[in-house]
Amino acid sequence: MIEAVSTIVFVHAHPDDEGTATAGSMIRASREGHRVVVVYCTDGDPGSGGENGAPLDLAPGETIATRRRGEAEASAAITGTARLAWLGYADSGMTGWAQNHTDGVFSRVPVDEAARRLADILDEESADVVVGYDWHGGYGHPDHIMLHHTARAATDLATKRPRYLEVTMNRDLMRNLFVLATEMGMDGFDPDTAGDDGNPIGTPEAELHWAVELGDDVAAKREALACHASQSDVRQLLALPVEVFPIAFGTEHYLEPGRPPGMVRGWWLDEG
Repeated sequence: MIEAVSTIVFVHAHPDDEGTATAGSMIRASREGHRVVVVYCTDGDPGSGGENGAPLDLAPGETIATRRRGEAEASAAITGTARLAWLGYADSGMTGWAQNHTDGVFSRVPVDEAARRLADILDEESADVVVGYDWHGGYGHPDHIMLHHTARAATDLATKRPRYLEVTMNRDLMRNLFVLATEMGMDGFDPDTAGDDGNPIGTPEAELHWAVELGDDVAAKREALACHASQSDVRQLLALPVEVFPIAFGTEHYLEPGRPPGMVRGWWLDEG
């Protein structure tokens, strides 16, 4: 058992990534009295909102980045997040986008530089647990892959070495959902072929360590995701029937490097 009250730092590439990946765990941790911190590596510009990525209802003088920062703050109010921190890098965009090669985007900065920035936050918080991404960031986004390397390196640099986990997706569950959607005549995507970098999405269930079942917290997770509704991909997820959302997003899956094989259906804060 780790400390009764812990500080957990969830590291995410863009505003809205917490909504699909870890919001349920954040809600539970904050409800149990733990300190939840979210670090965003990028400002989320250019986004996926409308024409050229911009939300269609930007106010005069408002930018995509400021809109998404406000959305992140609204999500934090739902998840009980105590602090939002920003590493200050620009969004690299999806694989093949022009900004992949722009100076200052997250995927192009030296890992040791980004890791030092993150480690400074871990030290400020005296973090007990850090949650990063799996080896290809779930689905191969350049910023997600960079986050994997950055979080691992920062954990090693932190003065108080925290426990380290990686959020991922259960590839076998996603495959089953894809087959079910196809049989029902619904659109879906095949996790074996749909990765941004050409690799399969997520992690095989046999390699997972934790399955956190959200129960009633899945409703609040959907509310947190809805805070990011300026983004077209989020709006697509929100269009799912309310009764389908828990099937797709009601369990959050994690890897814990160094832990013995076997997926535990339980809460990783109950064990350290």
